[in-house]
Amino acid sequence: MPGRPDGRQRPGQPGLDLALSNISQATALVIDPNPTSRSVVAAQLRDLGVGHVKQIGRVSDARQWLEQRPCNIVVCNGDTDSAEMSGQDLLDELRREQLLPYATVFIMLTGTATYAKVVEGAESAIDAYLVKPFSASALGDRLIEARKRKHALIDIFDALDGQRLDNAIELCCARFRQRQPYALLAARLGAELLLRENRLTQARQLFEEVIALRRLPWARLGLTRALLAAGEGPAARRAIEALIEEVPDFADACDVLAHLQVDQGDLAGAHQTFRRAVELTPGCLLRLQHCGTLAFYQDAPAEALRLLDRTVAEGQHSKLFDALTLMLIALLRFDEGDGKRLQVATGLLARMADRHVASLRLQRFVKAAQVLRSLLMRQSAEAQIGLDQLRQEFDQEHGDFEGANLLLLLYARLPQAAGAAATAGRPGKPDDDRLSPQPGTADKTGDLVRQIGLRFCVSKSITEVLLASTRRHDAASDALRRCDREINGMAQAAMTHALKGQPQLAVETLLHQGEHTRNAKLIEMAALVARRHQDLIGDCTSLLDQAQALQSRFCQPITHIAGIRRTGRSPGGLMVRS
Repeated sequence: MPGRPDGRQRPGQPGLDLALSNISQATALVIDPNPTSRSVVAAQLRDLGVGHVKQIGRVSDARQWLEQRPCNIVVCNGDTDSAEMSGQDLLDELRREQLLPYATVFIMLTGTATYAKVVEGAESAIDAYLVKPFSASALGDRLIEARKRKHALIDIFDALDGQRLDNAIELCCARFRQRQPYALLAARLGAELLLRENRLTQARQLFEEVIALRRLPWARLGLTRALLAAGEGPAARRAIEALIEEVPDFADACDVLAHLQVDQGDLAGAHQTFRRAVELTPGCLLRLQHCGTLAFYQDAPAEALRLLDRTVAEGQHSKLFDALTLMLIALLRFDEGDGKRLQVATGLLARMADRHVASLRLQRFVKAAQVLRSLLMRQSAEAQIGLDQLRQEFDQEHGDFEGANLLLLLYARLPQAAGAAATAGRPGKPDDDRLSPQPGTADKTGDLVRQIGLRFCVSKSITEVLLASTRRHDAASDALRRCDREINGMAQAAMTHALKGQPQLAVETLLHQGEHTRNAKLIEMAALVARRHQDLIGDCTSLLDQAQALQSRFCQPITHIAGIRRTGRSPGGLMVRS
């Protein structure tokens, strides 16, 4: 069979020529803290014909390098110079966030390839382990085998490159069901694509076929994710809890369970789950951020600072770093009365905003941190100006949940929130000379809390976050609970109209209340009722148009719930782009 025009061999042609074809054009990265070991591996790769070899000593530096440019081969020392960040953590994070193409060969070097390490590597799709010391021929053998495997699936990667997703799925399923070489890997890729395309029944079937063949953890986790995507939350939770009980060191399963717990409003449970995930992978940047943020909302400030400070130290220059980490640190430093460290966090936020001048989110964080500094320095006028600016921004239609929640966090720290001495968490008497409440501030705060509550009390998870943000402000917390009951009452009253045979009245009421409150739950319920009873509604098209217009204005996705950043890749999934 002739070769491809670009020089790559067709699948099914084993041998050294296939595995090393075009290797002179490949780029390799060697990650090892020992300069001598780095140089030796780099020389071995060059002897194998690799055209471009880059050497880096620190895993954190390698992560940033890989975020910026493509790489064909990564050889990483798993026994790194930092207990906080391992080569395994690096691979997990890059795969999870789609920053490393699956076609890249990843070889891990380690002093001891224990069973646990091998299993963990298999779940993350490490291509090979090499136990030190190793020979140049051993490295060559592993590289050849890995590249053969990649070439065997080249038709799948070509289909992905050409955006022919249906074709890629068919190729994956055929390879698995015909039990061709690398059948399980093909099944994993195919199931991931099916999930991404929302073909949930087929994805579930494929995962179940794999489980019937072998009870692989990744397949069981995939089945859980398919259940979640289909809205079968209770079944998914039972499945993921059973998996974690059986495979307690499966960190990706902890991710899925924690996200499910957040969605169900169980912030305490999600906090405990992410604690476990951080213990399993102490150098994973995202898990550190998630656990630290949940610790903040669970009123565990010491733990939150420890984890968030580690996040800044390990990855503030990474693409995976979330500026929310610095905002929470600023709030915690304010609570401690530590003006010096509050200024450090404010400065880091300002530098990030300078690098990303178009980011309204970063500008908002900088303004909020400056409000905290003004409060700490008893500069009441400056603090009020900053708060007014943030509130005006929120009053715009594009005001989002994160901005609303930030306002609550700031207003809860005003002196009248819980007494002047308690508000900032600093020693002193209530009658000292700290910032005094301004006339009318309490009324403004009450109006703001009601505005936020009516708009964003759309689910248990979001309401729990809002309540956590106002923990130190009893009146605000009570107001939010009333808003939640009020929204639920509106929804129940509308459904009563629909059940009594008055669906048009139900839709019209929901649309009126949805426009007034900007509450996405009411607006989306109006559209749902209209579609369900369209045969009984005289002017259904007009009502659906109104609902769609309100949805485009006020029903934007909420991407940060308790700091859990939702990305294009579901937690526990496999990176499939080539």
